[in-house]
Amino acid sequence: MKKYIFLFLIIFSHNKVFAHCQIPCGIYDDAVRIIQIKEDFQTIKKAMLKINELANTPNPLSLNQLNRWIIAKEDHATNIQKTISEYFLTQRIKDTHQNYIEHTTILQKLLVIAMKCKQTLEQDNVNNGLNLITSFSEIYFDSHGLKHLDRLEN
Repeated sequence: MKKYIFLFLIIFSHNKVFAHCQIPCGIYDDAVRIIQIKEDFQTIKKAMLKINELANTPNPLSLNQLNRWIIAKEDHATNIQKTISEYFLTQRIKDTHQNYIEHTTILQKLLVIAMKCKQTLEQDNVNNGLNLITSFSEIYFDSHGLKHLDRLEN
């Protein structure tokens, strides 16, 4: 039950839950941000499908929906970029950590993939992004963090 209440809060108060200041408050939930990135990639994937579907239907309603899906795709790719750059790279990844190079390399690749999601309709970018965020999670979290992430996802 607690998990559903938590998810309800995440879904319906996105800005309040994820608006994270850059002061050393110590309130972090990295697993939630990983889940959000995965959800953003899934939304981009759905948007790509809908854009392709609506592109061949030249009526005003379809054009309106097409425009909305394009905006959604852009917004979710931007969310990924902001979470990676403003949260992980700025606040969480430390240059003293033993996996610093691996962390920053994967996150930089994710930034590029998010950019490609804005530019194209190639679903391979989404699949590569989902694979990379999983790889990042596996080297970023310890076993306790991975269990926490798994509990939140299921």
